[in-house]
Amino acid sequence: MAELSAIAQITPAQRMAPAGQHPPGQPASNAANSTGGATSKLTRRQKAAIVVRFLISEGAPLELAHLPPHHQDSLTRQMGAMRSIDRATLAEVIQEFAGDLEQFGLSFPRGLMAALQDMDGKLAPEAAEKLRLDAGLQKATDPWEKIRALEPASLLEIINREAPEVSAVLLSKLDTRKAANLLSQLPGDQARALTLSISRTAGIRADAVARIGAALAEQLQDTPDTAFTETPSRRVGAMLNMSPAATRDALLQQIEAADAHFAAEVRQSILTFADLRQRLPENAVARVLREVDQPTLVVALQYGVQTGGADADSAEFLLAGLSRRMAEAVREEMAERGTIPDTHGEEAQNAIIAATRQLEEGGDIALHPPELAQP
Repeated sequence: MAELSAIAQITPAQRMAPAGQHPPGQPASNAANSTGGATSKLTRRQKAAIVVRFLISEGAPLELAHLPPHHQDSLTRQMGAMRSIDRATLAEVIQEFAGDLEQFGLSFPRGLMAALQDMDGKLAPEAAEKLRLDAGLQKATDPWEKIRALEPASLLEIINREAPEVSAVLLSKLDTRKAANLLSQLPGDQARALTLSISRTAGIRADAVARIGAALAEQLQDTPDTAFTETPSRRVGAMLNMSPAATRDALLQQIEAADAHFAAEVRQSILTFADLRQRLPENAVARVLREVDQPTLVVALQYGVQTGGADADSAEFLLAGLSRRMAEAVREEMAERGTIPDTHGEEAQNAIIAATRQLEEGGDIALHPPELAQP
């Protein structure tokens, strides 16, 4: 401990000096102006002030913030009221303090919060959450952490529900890419109102931002933590995205016959190669295709042209997003490929879909929502 290291710097002669007896060379007048000689005349508060002052003078790191406020207050006032002590008294106080330290075997964290921090990662999530709730603690120390982790759809719900001033603070607390993605999905008037509201947040106080975060997080408190982070329709959509087209279409028909509402939600979550023409912004095409190796791209585009219809439209749309030289090279390779088997073609197209989804989830690109996609 740094405290013991500082204490060890006192010489043996200083430690053994009897209380009230001054080391050679110290003026006797110091005794008259000192706080005292023998430690028996000192209160525990005075001794604590002496120890703290000594450790500070030796450069030892002290953490007193965990003390109750009234203890911090009384300690500081006591230090301000004292003037000087002789070396013998200092040595005796420090020796007594060192002896008390040596008697300590083990210390425990103060309070349930500190105990939970010590046990972090060692308790089952359910047990840790129950302890937090029993103690009246929030699920997260920073409410904005939970808000930032929400899916874009959930964030849009909050933005549409809250006043522009609150939504402006929310957008300002998000990652820039994520905030830009959300803005791009809002109607023009609403996006304009939000950006103007952001311009008025320059003088907002930190405690006001904290209260807004706490209020938004409190609304989320009523939503229990679930085993899955995504909705059922989103999970089914992700599975069907990677399924062969025939399988996907057949399952969608069966789901629609059983639950038309759920089928509509699943369709909203699905992104197929044929959808890229409508949902992928033109300025994002090159960014997506950089994530796909050229042989895979050639197979995917040739299979799209071969399939025809919306797949062929998407293939031409992607080719138009390449540089002219690159597009010509890809077209030449496509012509050399000939007929693409369904298995190989769908696998290559799924690679483009996977790259698109990955960039979207990372906030690098923003897809047009299905209901806003332009034919």
